[in-house]
Amino acid sequence: MALPEIVDAKLDALPSAPGVYVFRDKKGGVLYVGKARSLRSRVRSYFQPSSSDTRFFIARLPREIGDLETFVVENEKEAALLENALIKEHKPRYNFKLRDDKDFLSLRLDTREPWPKLHVVRRPKQDGAQYFGPYDSATAARKTLRLVNRFFKLRTCKEGDFKSRVRPCLQYQIKRCPAPCVLDVNRDEYLEQARLVALFLDGRHDELVRDLEGRMRDAAGGMEYERAAAYRDQLRAVERVQDDQRIDSLEDVDQDVIGLYVQGDRAELALIMVRNGRMTNVRTFDLGSVGLPDDEILASFVSAYYAQGAHLPDEIVLPTEVEAMEGLAAVLTERRARRVRIVVPKRGAKAALLRMASENAAHAFKEKQREKEDLDARLAEVQRLLRLPKPPRRIECVDVSHTGGTDTVAAITALCDGEPDRRRYKSFHVRSVSGGDDFGAMKEVLTRRLGRAGEAAWELPDLLVVDGGKGQLGVAVAVLNELGIRDLPVCGLAKEKELGGEQRQERVYLPGQKNPIVLRERSAARWFLGLVRDEAHRVSNELRKKLGRRRRLRSGLDDVPGIGPKTRAALLKNLGSLKAVIDADETALVAAGASPKQARAIHAAFRPDLSTSVVASEGEIDRAAEELGEYPIEQESGTDADPMRVAAHETTADEAGADAEEVALSNAFEEWETEAS
Repeated sequence: MALPEIVDAKLDALPSAPGVYVFRDKKGGVLYVGKARSLRSRVRSYFQPSSSDTRFFIARLPREIGDLETFVVENEKEAALLENALIKEHKPRYNFKLRDDKDFLSLRLDTREPWPKLHVVRRPKQDGAQYFGPYDSATAARKTLRLVNRFFKLRTCKEGDFKSRVRPCLQYQIKRCPAPCVLDVNRDEYLEQARLVALFLDGRHDELVRDLEGRMRDAAGGMEYERAAAYRDQLRAVERVQDDQRIDSLEDVDQDVIGLYVQGDRAELALIMVRNGRMTNVRTFDLGSVGLPDDEILASFVSAYYAQGAHLPDEIVLPTEVEAMEGLAAVLTERRARRVRIVVPKRGAKAALLRMASENAAHAFKEKQREKEDLDARLAEVQRLLRLPKPPRRIECVDVSHTGGTDTVAAITALCDGEPDRRRYKSFHVRSVSGGDDFGAMKEVLTRRLGRAGEAAWELPDLLVVDGGKGQLGVAVAVLNELGIRDLPVCGLAKEKELGGEQRQERVYLPGQKNPIVLRERSAARWFLGLVRDEAHRVSNELRKKLGRRRRLRSGLDDVPGIGPKTRAALLKNLGSLKAVIDADETALVAAGASPKQARAIHAAFRPDLSTSVVASEGEIDRAAEELGEYPIEQESGTDADPMRVAAHETTADEAGADAEEVALSNAFEEWETEAS
């Protein structure tokens, strides 16, 4: 296919200098951004009729391209930097995209802090801290964090809790934290634990084992047997994750070995991490549908992966040379502040590592293909059993929960291809019904959810499940009829009991069918429907409990007009309790942080005998009487959370810090409810 004249003219005038090129479509949008050590040879190679590259991107380019831009730079390093900046700015359609960094988790450790902690982050920063990862799944990151927290005694609390805590928490009681927040802890020993954590996460197991064995012997020799036992447990943890196979490496250096497997337009990549000659980890990445040459896939992966804060090794071993490889290595060297080499071995030990990485990539690709085929077969079984028009790739479930007729809430959870899709979870605070009216609550929730089916992120699922039997299913069918929705399959899922109390198997109720379908314990339908229903139970119960905590933690000052959170916090901190606030005169209230107008409003609400301008209602007086025993509270410092914390009955303000978690849960509910509404 003939290229646009403007592109032909620019191809003939391309220089043989390093630079960056930008392919634009006919509307001016950016199709692709690349770098080259020679713009002339690289860009012209895309349009050679004798090219053997059959990737779909290359075939589509001649008919989609509308213009070509090039930027000449001094060297390959500048080309790599400019390419990265342009990709971030324009987000080209055909550039390789490593999954967005919000899907990856890293572990952060900053040993410059007085009392360092290891915690999970999503967006590493260039702040001088140590970052470990990124981990290819949240499960892997949190599993590693739990392992470290179990055997290495670093604090786990948030900064606000650390600054305001007045007594050791549960982590201290179970000997997983020395409680530097309130106890006199040797800071040098604590920082040494942080150093050991860094060695563990960095894969330097040999060095760590030698260090721990020496410490264990010294502690045992000094008859500090409890400390020696702690070092022994740490040694066992290291041995548990240590790979017994040592890689035959020519050099004692850190290496990342990257293997690539491509089938059609789909690609899988494997990353073998070698630390001090030992293979410490293997990670695989599903790159999805990519239409780029192998060298561009590899170059883009290296740029994106290490930009997310991954540990930069001494060497990155690739199966093929990439464009402007020296410039890319210079950028990574600058980022690491130590030399990073990119090598492409042809023989020897490094070539053997590459073959191993490529085999891992091929194996992971085939395993994922097999899992996908198994998933399709299982979803087809559900489709057949429930007589659905298509396989239910996305399933939603609705569950209503309440506490004795109060605090009625509901949750909608979702599965996508058999996995919980938490981005589509929704929560509802039921307001139109009360007194335990499950059917009325179900109707309100379904009306609110299905009534927004045309909006983004509210699309209809392939199957809607309601938690309950015929009654709940009847409510769902009535709501669908009222809204005119005819093509949404719906069913009810219930676990009924025998007359003697013995639990029956799960039963599925379908519209227009008298008898339910009994699900076998090991069936695919039992697995998928049970999973989404159990998730709905979990989420709705958590929401109900948080709502109950919020109600219990509510202060009598919340209903006084003109009294906001800051004034309420100041009054209760300075005066100590709600009873003291009620008993205080206007002068004392103003001195404690209220304005004269707010002081009069407080007297009007709680002591109408002192006010002539405002009369409190009988309900407010009754509520004030009930609140006279309000517990003292204190203000939390060093956090943006709600500064109110309720302590135990008749405790002092200093003892109130024990209930910080309750207030944090209450604040989390308020954020959740706001997002849901």
